[in-house]
Amino acid sequence: MADQNTPDIVYTKVDEAPELASASLLPIIQSFASAAGISVGTKDISLAGRIISTFPEVLTDEQKQSDDLAWLGEWVKKPEANVIKLPNISASEPQLVAAVKELQEQGYALPDYPYSPSTDEEKAVRAKYDTIKGSAVNPVLREGNSDRRAAAAVKNYAQSNPHRMGEWTSDSKTRVASMSGGDFFSNEVSATLPKAATAKIVLETADGETVLKEGVSYPEGTVVDATYMSAKALDAFLAEEIEKTKAEGTLFSLHMKATMMKVSDPIIFGHAVKEWLKPVFEKYGAKMEELGVNPNGGLGALLERVKDEPEILKAIEEVRETRPPMYMVNSDKGITNLHVPSDVIIDASMPALIRDGGKGWGPDNAQHDTNCVIPDSSYAPVYDAAIEFFKANGKLDPATAGTVQNLGLMAQKAEEYGSHPTTFEIPSAGTVKMILDDGTVLHSHAVEAGDIWRSASARKAPIEDWVNLAIERQKATGYRAIFWLDANRAHDAELIACVKPILEAKGVADKFEIMAPREATVASLETITKGENTIAITGNVLRDYLTDLFPILELATSAKMLSIVKLMNGGGLFETGAGGSAPKHVQQLMEQNHLRWDSLGEFCALGESFKFYADQTGNEKARVLGEAVDIATQGILDENRSPSRKVGEPDNRDSHYWFARYWAQALAEQSTDAELKAHFEPIATALVASEAAIVGELSAAQGKAVDLGGYYHGDAVKTASVMRPSGTLNGIIG
Repeated sequence: MADQNTPDIVYTKVDEAPELASASLLPIIQSFASAAGISVGTKDISLAGRIISTFPEVLTDEQKQSDDLAWLGEWVKKPEANVIKLPNISASEPQLVAAVKELQEQGYALPDYPYSPSTDEEKAVRAKYDTIKGSAVNPVLREGNSDRRAAAAVKNYAQSNPHRMGEWTSDSKTRVASMSGGDFFSNEVSATLPKAATAKIVLETADGETVLKEGVSYPEGTVVDATYMSAKALDAFLAEEIEKTKAEGTLFSLHMKATMMKVSDPIIFGHAVKEWLKPVFEKYGAKMEELGVNPNGGLGALLERVKDEPEILKAIEEVRETRPPMYMVNSDKGITNLHVPSDVIIDASMPALIRDGGKGWGPDNAQHDTNCVIPDSSYAPVYDAAIEFFKANGKLDPATAGTVQNLGLMAQKAEEYGSHPTTFEIPSAGTVKMILDDGTVLHSHAVEAGDIWRSASARKAPIEDWVNLAIERQKATGYRAIFWLDANRAHDAELIACVKPILEAKGVADKFEIMAPREATVASLETITKGENTIAITGNVLRDYLTDLFPILELATSAKMLSIVKLMNGGGLFETGAGGSAPKHVQQLMEQNHLRWDSLGEFCALGESFKFYADQTGNEKARVLGEAVDIATQGILDENRSPSRKVGEPDNRDSHYWFARYWAQALAEQSTDAELKAHFEPIATALVASEAAIVGELSAAQGKAVDLGGYYHGDAVKTASVMRPSGTLNGIIG
């Protein structure tokens, strides 16, 4: 058994709903694992933990934390790595600022977030905070490619208990709008490097050359892209779509990824806020800038900054009256689509709208057809094709639908579009050049002030690993297998040139199809409508999008997905679904002491982690634990022990009791390991005999507001008290 500093299995400490659930579930996991001599320890990748570890110089010794993300970044490169990774906050600027404020109120002497840094000190602080924003965790941990699919038990349950789907009609006005030119898709160039190289990115203007980034290293065979979005084209597109939406009588909605694409998408979001309130910015822009307004932070932050300016508030209301109704995040509280950039994340918002028959919630608290504005046209065709498919064919039937599995290219920061330190808002007109160390100009774009330029890459080893994973998965399943690659897109054309020779060399080219995303979407929907199955083999962003889209259509949620990352150096990373960190669940818990988070994703990952540990170490007790987890998970589904959404009904904590009970019973009934059998027989007996007491204690805890000691940085003792309210259960588990 390893010590807690290097546990056998790392269980990540994260944020919001999954972290609250961990306070209840993790003690159960640790107790059961210890019977097999396995330590399960935590490493802190929460937003608050990452903030604290970034500023040790301003903290007391008691407040300081180790940089667990950096530790994990090295750990996942080792063959002994075994990590269960829960969803963490990918912080937008408003979330980061709120977390800093909470920590300051708790006595952490952190510097304020500099919105507009002017001094060197402020710029240094801003640079530190910017490393925490967006998808700062996943690129560090994902040293392997993604294998995401619905576990057989979960899929069987969804077919036997189909969720409600909204009705689609052929006359639905819902549509997807994206740019026809001037966007990232249309301006992309790509090249595969014949040898290792180091590049610098420069902006050449009439005033000289500015180095935007230097020392960017690439190994031989790396596919390197560069592109930009025209600010003028973006603004013209947004203005046109606002007017079209009004004429069509639909809701206006913007769907972005301001978390994963932490540099580019908040800027695009800010353009939408400015365009929506264009007359206000034209008249009061200078005054609002004085007040610290940054449109990239959203309408909510803007309104807070101008709350004492009646003239500006009146102008905002006057403009609102001329605009079409907006898609709402929370119509009861007046929170619009443009309030907070991290509130409407495309991979969750678009599938939910499609599942609901193309309807979005309007300011009148009713559902309406919607104009889904997705500015860049790289992946918008996926959602456009899905909407048109359901208009023509009607809703999907979850009771008979097949499944779409996904193999995603993401290892070693592949295709981290818009979030890399190689994404820039261009300060002045000129030419951006990507220059290699031998003087070769790899890529070049003429740009204007305000344009968003970005570069991303995918290395040769991850690409080859991705293709080989696809070959293995297709061979194991026999499913239809499609590479979602567009020969007319620069980056995808380079990938196709890598993919085809590998498939041909392995003699399996006839087992795979290559289609552009639009055609692949239609083919996949046709396949699952017939009750058949398919594998989507995609790049990083589509991996993210599709592992929400199809699970939400098939299962009603993406949180129940089995997500395995086979780390390239031999370890394993087991992600607990793709359900996000569920802030609304936390709000309900704090107000009503009811947590509706479903830990099914954690159960699925846990079973795989134990079985993988057995393969790693030869500890067969771990395999017995893992197989018993699978039985317990099936029990949760078969006996309908998942959490209810309503206060007063069973919640997350109840599901953990049943999971522990079914797990203990499976271990007590197995005959593979006599020692584990003997250990768990009395535990299983006690859990069954104490059902009434445990369920009663859990039920009695609900219905009242609770104090967690903080939202982003809760108090561990208070949280444990809330999440482990059954003294009877705690006494049995230990």
